[in-house]
Amino acid sequence: MTTNSNKVWNLPEPHQTVDVQVDEDTKITLRRHGNPDGPRLVLSHGNGLAIDLYYPFWSLLLDDFDLVIYDLRNHGWNRVTSMKNHTMPDFASDHDLVVDGIDRLFGAKPKIGVYHSVSALAMLLTPNKGAQFDGWVLFDPPLCKPGRSYFDFDEVAESVATLARQRAARFNTLEDLSSILPYLPNFQKVVPGLPDLFVRTTLRTTDDGSGFQLRCPREYEAQIIEYASVYAVLINFASYECPMKVIGADPTLPYSYLPTLDLSDAIGVDYDFLPEATHFLQLEQPEECVETMLEFVDPILRP
Repeated sequence: MTTNSNKVWNLPEPHQTVDVQVDEDTKITLRRHGNPDGPRLVLSHGNGLAIDLYYPFWSLLLDDFDLVIYDLRNHGWNRVTSMKNHTMPDFASDHDLVVDGIDRLFGAKPKIGVYHSVSALAMLLTPNKGAQFDGWVLFDPPLCKPGRSYFDFDEVAESVATLARQRAARFNTLEDLSSILPYLPNFQKVVPGLPDLFVRTTLRTTDDGSGFQLRCPREYEAQIIEYASVYAVLINFASYECPMKVIGADPTLPYSYLPTLDLSDAIGVDYDFLPEATHFLQLEQPEECVETMLEFVDPILRP
């Protein structure tokens, strides 16, 4: 189990905060951090989480990069809207609109998208297929192959969705959740202080002020998991218009979310995995994730 739980991650204030309207009811809040004169990275996160939770990872990039971070719809800083419009196609459409907004609001310049898990899968489903980017870094996208592996993936997705629906949705104090997180399987390898950061970034005060609730409601999280397998087999890496790096969890480890697909035999994919890392690799090995990512990023953005 991770020690040194007294570590506190203090999130900096963004340099700029701007909303992008992605449909009639939904706005996505963009935050700009880091060095505005540096090359640009655009970052988002996994299902049920928030990009602020990844601060142990992206804090390592603040000095050198112009960072634009954002939460998926109905996550993080964004207001919860209709569950009917909480789907993978909606996430994909949002990504293209967000990137258009980044160029319009912050000025166009070369950029690389850095996405984890469900946000990585959604980016792979975008209509523009990477045309807006100079490259993508995708951390452990939930992909699978047709055939037996698909049925295994689908079965696991249904099980994980059921568990998501059974999550506690309300807490009297932040400590009610943070105190139990270190004992859960997903938190056995995370960096010190992450349980505290997790509750601060994935819970919000209830409307009546009497406690805390999930920023992304559990039913919304479960709906995305449930239909992940429908989209996980649709990816054709040869169809994309920008260079791509995929950094996976260790495929030999028991998986902590959905099964990790070993892409070492995929033609045209620049693929690495991090030994001993689970699906939450950026929260477990942030320095190693940055080092592996920069081997791909630097020749593109800082030739």
